[in-house]
Amino acid sequence: MAKTKSLFTCLFVCLYSLNVCSKRSKRFRISEVPCPTAINDPKVTEQFEIKQDIQKKRQNKDLIELQALIDSHFEARRKEEEELVALKERIEKRRAERAEQQRIRAEKEKERQARLAEEKARREEEDAKRKAEDDLKKKKALSSMGASYSSYLAKADQKRGKKQTARETKKKVLAERRKPLNIDHLNEDKLRDKAKELWDWLYQLQTEKYDFTEQIKRKKYEILTLRCRLQELSK
Repeated sequence: MAKTKSLFTCLFVCLYSLNVCSKRSKRFRISEVPCPTAINDPKVTEQFEIKQDIQKKRQNKDLIELQALIDSHFEARRKEEEELVALKERIEKRRAERAEQQRIRAEKEKERQARLAEEKARREEEDAKRKAEDDLKKKKALSSMGASYSSYLAKADQKRGKKQTARETKKKVLAERRKPLNIDHLNEDKLRDKAKELWDWLYQLQTEKYDFTEQIKRKKYEILTLRCRLQELSK
């Protein structure tokens, strides 16, 4: 924009200079130089022709400079327009590249989210299978433990007959109380009922244990009291 203003300013100055020069030359011709046809003087005619030649050269020079300024102005305008078009093309190209990059990034993010969801589902499925297998192994181990232990005690009873120690009697009682679970065929509701039943049974055993413990303490206290009385009576 500054170049355009300066060029138009130069153009205006040149036109103004040409106008002034033409007026001066006209005034000079009218006032100072007499008409060569009216004066038959070779010197005057020669001077007149020389001045006209100089004036024409100046005018031609000014016109050439003016034409050069005009050409340079339009050349600059053409270059600016070409640069503007190239800039617009670069902007559009960059915008298209950015849109393509965003599209590719969105597709990659979508694929990553899908892959993460698939891996999460696979891990959850594997965890569920592993948990089910562990539960099944535990159930089988508990069932086999109860059944094998009961069968072992039954065989031992058959071999020994009535010769049982206090320890074997205790084991037998525990084996009779420790019944096989047999929970493989139960559903969730029945498993909950079974767990509640076992909890109630455990609570009952703890209550009986507490009662027996208190009864033993009371018996020990009574025995100790009786011993003290016997010692006093013996004195």
